[in-house]
Amino acid sequence: MMSSFSSVPSPGDAQALAEDVGRLFDELASGRPDQRPLVAGECAPLLDVLETDRTIEVVLDVPGVSADSLRVLVKDGVGLVVGEKARSEPALRRPASFHLVERDFGRFARAVRIHRAVDAAQASARLAQGELRVVLPKIEERRGLGIRVPVVAAPTP
Repeated sequence: MMSSFSSVPSPGDAQALAEDVGRLFDELASGRPDQRPLVAGECAPLLDVLETDRTIEVVLDVPGVSADSLRVLVKDGVGLVVGEKARSEPALRRPASFHLVERDFGRFARAVRIHRAVDAAQASARLAQGELRVVLPKIEERRGLGIRVPVVAAPTP
């Protein structure tokens, strides 16, 4: 069975994808009431892509990320999720030093190429309990299908 997705965009799409990511990061930064800059650092939330009879679903683990810190874009066969996970401040009142730091924070962008016809206008994204689920309804593939066009005789003068 041929896969309906891949996690790496083709080289020709790299520039357009980079522009989309930059634009979405700018949108995230401009939407802040305190106008603080995006958090330094990068993280890479884990994701799953699954296909059902009716949908392609992209599921990301984004604990600690709010819905207003996420952007989802579907364009030219690529699903793009951009966001920011804020750094957790220690809940201590006095200075402390970390002994181990494993939790990621910062900006992230995950792109998934979708090799299946989907109805992006009907897509949905829901954040619940640290999991973002993007649902892309599949549509019937029409490329390559022969469509009969009726020939009508023009009226004779």
